[in-house]
Amino acid sequence: MTHPPAKEPPEKLRFEVPIYTYNIDFARHVSNIAYVQWMEIGRIKLLEAIGMPVAEIYRAGVAPILIETQIVYKQPLYLGDTVSVEVWVSELGHASAWMEFRFYGKAGALAAVGRQKGTFVGTETLRPLRLKPDQRRAFERFLGG
Repeated sequence: MTHPPAKEPPEKLRFEVPIYTYNIDFARHVSNIAYVQWMEIGRIKLLEAIGMPVAEIYRAGVAPILIETQIVYKQPLYLGDTVSVEVWVSELGHASAWMEFRFYGKAGALAAVGRQKGTFVGTETLRPLRLKPDQRRAFERFLGG
Protein backbone atom coordinates (compact mmCIF):
# COMPACT_ATOMS: atom_id res chain seq x y z
CA MET A 1 0.00 0.00 0.00
CA THR A 2 1.42 3.40 -0.94
CA HIS A 3 0.67 6.59 0.89
CA PRO A 4 -0.02 9.86 -0.93
CA PRO A 5 2.78 12.40 -0.68
CA ALA A 6 2.58 14.75 2.29
CA LYS A 7 0.85 18.02 1.54
CA GLU A 8 3.19 20.99 1.77
CA PRO A 9 1.92 23.77 4.03
CA PRO A 10 1.12 27.07 2.35
CA GLU A 11 3.90 28.60 4.41
CA LYS A 12 6.70 27.44 6.71
CA LEU A 13 8.11 29.65 9.41
CA ARG A 14 11.89 29.97 8.94
CA PHE A 15 14.58 31.44 11.15
CA GLU A 16 18.31 31.14 11.77
CA VAL A 17 20.22 30.78 15.02
CA PRO A 18 24.00 31.03 15.45
CA ILE A 19 25.62 28.19 17.36
CA TYR A 20 27.31 29.36 20.55
CA THR A 21 29.79 27.68 22.88
CA TYR A 22 27.03 26.84 25.36
CA ASN A 23 25.30 24.75 22.63
CA ILE A 24 28.27 22.37 22.44
CA ASP A 25 28.49 19.12 24.43
CA PHE A 26 31.45 16.99 25.51
CA ALA A 27 31.54 15.31 22.07
CA ARG A 28 32.31 18.77 20.55
CA HIS A 29 29.11 19.07 18.56
CA VAL A 30 25.71 20.63 19.27
CA SER A 31 23.99 19.07 22.28
CA ASN A 32 20.54 17.52 21.99
CA ILE A 33 19.36 20.13 24.50
CA ALA A 34 19.97 22.89 21.93
CA TYR A 35 17.51 21.29 19.49
CA VAL A 36 14.79 21.31 22.15
CA GLN A 37 15.54 24.99 22.84
CA TRP A 38 15.36 25.79 19.12
CA MET A 39 11.99 24.03 18.98
CA GLU A 40 10.84 26.28 21.83
CA ILE A 41 11.95 29.34 19.86
CA GLY A 42 10.09 27.99 16.81
CA ARG A 43 6.85 27.44 18.74
CA ILE A 44 7.00 30.96 20.18
CA LYS A 45 7.71 32.48 16.75
CA LEU A 46 4.90 30.44 15.18
CA LEU A 47 2.41 31.65 17.81
CA GLU A 48 3.56 35.24 17.25
CA ALA A 49 3.18 34.83 13.47
CA ILE A 50 -0.46 33.72 13.80
CA GLY A 51 -1.32 36.53 16.22
CA MET A 52 -1.21 34.57 19.49
CA PRO A 53 1.91 35.83 21.31
CA VAL A 54 2.56 33.74 24.42
CA ALA A 55 2.54 36.70 26.83
CA GLU A 56 -0.85 37.88 25.53
CA ILE A 57 -2.58 34.51 25.61
CA TYR A 58 -1.14 33.82 29.07
CA ARG A 59 -2.65 37.09 30.35
CA ALA A 60 -5.94 35.87 28.87
CA GLY A 61 -5.71 32.66 30.93
CA VAL A 62 -4.30 30.34 28.24
CA ALA A 63 -0.95 28.51 28.29
CA PRO A 64 0.64 26.42 25.55
CA ILE A 65 2.09 23.15 26.86
CA LEU A 66 3.90 20.21 25.30
CA ILE A 67 2.68 16.63 25.32
CA GLU A 68 5.41 14.93 23.29
CA THR A 69 8.77 15.65 21.61
CA GLN A 70 10.56 13.54 19.01
CA ILE A 71 13.92 14.27 17.35
CA VAL A 72 15.94 12.24 14.85
CA TYR A 73 19.53 13.39 14.38
CA LYS A 74 20.96 13.07 10.88
CA GLN A 75 24.37 14.75 11.14
CA PRO A 76 26.12 16.90 13.74
CA LEU A 77 26.33 20.67 13.85
CA TYR A 78 29.42 22.43 15.23
CA LEU A 79 30.58 25.66 16.82
CA GLY A 80 30.72 28.35 14.18
CA ASP A 81 27.82 26.90 12.17
CA THR A 82 24.47 28.61 11.86
CA VAL A 83 21.38 26.44 12.06
CA SER A 84 18.41 27.20 9.82
CA VAL A 85 15.11 26.03 11.27
CA GLU A 86 11.78 25.43 9.55
CA VAL A 87 8.56 24.86 11.48
CA TRP A 88 4.99 24.20 10.41
CA VAL A 89 1.85 22.45 11.68
CA SER A 90 1.21 18.98 10.24
CA GLU A 91 -1.94 18.05 12.20
CA LEU A 92 -4.46 20.35 13.82
CA GLY A 93 -6.97 18.75 16.17
CA HIS A 94 -9.69 20.35 18.25
CA ALA A 95 -7.42 20.81 21.26
CA SER A 96 -3.93 19.78 20.09
CA ALA A 97 -1.52 20.14 17.19
CA TRP A 98 1.61 18.46 15.82
CA MET A 99 4.39 20.84 14.81
CA GLU A 100 7.13 19.67 12.47
CA PHE A 101 10.72 20.93 12.56
CA ARG A 102 13.63 20.68 10.13
CA PHE A 103 17.14 21.76 11.13
CA TYR A 104 19.68 22.57 8.41
CA GLY A 105 23.40 23.18 8.69
CA LYS A 106 26.07 24.19 6.18
CA ALA A 107 25.04 24.27 2.52
CA GLY A 108 21.49 23.34 3.48
CA ALA A 109 22.43 19.86 4.75
CA LEU A 110 19.67 18.31 6.86
CA ALA A 111 21.00 17.98 10.42
CA ALA A 112 17.86 16.79 12.22
CA VAL A 113 14.09 16.41 11.99
CA GLY A 114 11.72 16.74 14.88
CA ARG A 115 8.13 17.06 15.88
CA GLN A 116 6.22 18.13 18.94
CA LYS A 117 2.63 17.74 20.02
CA GLY A 118 1.21 20.61 21.98
CA THR A 119 -2.06 21.80 23.39
CA PHE A 120 -3.47 24.86 25.11
CA VAL A 121 -4.66 24.69 28.71
CA GLY A 122 -6.46 27.09 30.99
CA THR A 123 -3.96 28.62 33.43
CA GLU A 124 -6.37 28.18 36.34
CA THR A 125 -7.65 24.67 35.59
CA LEU A 126 -4.72 23.22 33.61
CA ARG A 127 -7.41 21.48 31.51
CA PRO A 128 -7.15 21.38 27.70
CA LEU A 129 -8.96 24.09 25.79
CA ARG A 130 -10.54 23.63 22.36
CA LEU A 131 -9.39 25.98 19.62
CA LYS A 132 -11.94 28.59 18.58
CA PRO A 133 -12.78 28.80 14.85
CA ASP A 134 -10.74 32.01 14.38
CA GLN A 135 -7.74 30.40 16.12
CA ARG A 136 -7.98 27.36 13.84
CA ARG A 137 -8.08 29.64 10.78
CA ALA A 138 -4.95 31.45 12.01
CA PHE A 139 -3.04 28.14 12.11
CA GLU A 140 -4.10 27.21 8.55
CA ARG A 141 -1.43 29.50 7.11
CA PHE A 142 1.18 27.00 8.41
CA LEU A 143 -0.89 23.80 8.10
CA GLY A 144 0.31 20.98 5.84
CA GLY A 145 0.68 17.26 6.18
